[in-house]
Amino acid sequence: MATGPEAVTCGEAMLLMLAEPGVPLDRAVHFRRSVAGAESTVAAALARLGHPTRWLGRVGADPAGEAVLREMRADGVDVSWAVADPDAPTGLLLRDSHPQRPLDAVSYRAGSAGSRLTAQDLPPEAIVGARLVHVSGVTPMLAPGAAQAVHRLVELARQSGAAVSFDPSVQHTLGTDHDWMRIAGPLLREADLVVAGEDELEMLLGGGAEQVAKALLELGRARTVVVKRQDHSTLAVTRDGQWTHEPFGVQVTDPSGAGEAFTAGWLSAWLRELDPERALAEAACVAALAVQAPGDTDGLPTRTALARALSLYG
Repeated sequence: MATGPEAVTCGEAMLLMLAEPGVPLDRAVHFRRSVAGAESTVAAALARLGHPTRWLGRVGADPAGEAVLREMRADGVDVSWAVADPDAPTGLLLRDSHPQRPLDAVSYRAGSAGSRLTAQDLPPEAIVGARLVHVSGVTPMLAPGAAQAVHRLVELARQSGAAVSFDPSVQHTLGTDHDWMRIAGPLLREADLVVAGEDELEMLLGGGAEQVAKALLELGRARTVVVKRQDHSTLAVTRDGQWTHEPFGVQVTDPSGAGEAFTAGWLSAWLRELDPERALAEAACVAALAVQAPGDTDGLPTRTALARALSLYG
């Protein structure tokens, strides 16, 4: 019987305080508590889709950190290797939600526990047995020590035989374009699986996204590059060919978290060795379900719910 996780994600998990639907952040009075973070959202999505998943990272030894870990456990994520930092707070994100206007968000992550991640927090034993290790560009942008930790995790994945997946998840509040190119950009060439926005690839490497994808296949380690286009269609490129998929037409409640939901859907399909065409369809469906609910994780489906939605959307 297999033991340990099938997938491991590593990075930031913050307490999310989400304003009541449709109300601008500066006018909101009522908030819902949840969890936000590129890597923690992917972990929750993979766990709901039936994959034993472990999250590695730091939260504060505070009520916010306890709430974050409790919600992740409730989703089935293994947080037994998470570090509770007694000297730094859990990061906090305040944001609103609206399908037809830009979202307002304020993050309090400077000096947070998540930004204090170190290579010492990531022992080799934490990824033993994993087939996949997933990281984003957010964590290395938080602090130099966190960047070193992410690169160390990639080395450990190589040594253990796990595939490395990377989603830049660019957030411009964390640095300039040059900062992102310098700090997060090199991870594109280190990943076996790349899932990135069209604009992210163009910004990080220059050139058109399709050309960049093909260059990563030729010059980097990538086996597959998946491009999330700005019109919400998607493209998967491998050495054997390329496939596209149009988005499912659904009524959007909260667009935040769609990118991570799509990434998790793709990674789930990859773990189950589905073909690229089916993988794009499943990933698009996971994203479509996610944006119909408020918050980053509320709409993430189980495997059964995903199958039911795919049969409905066709």
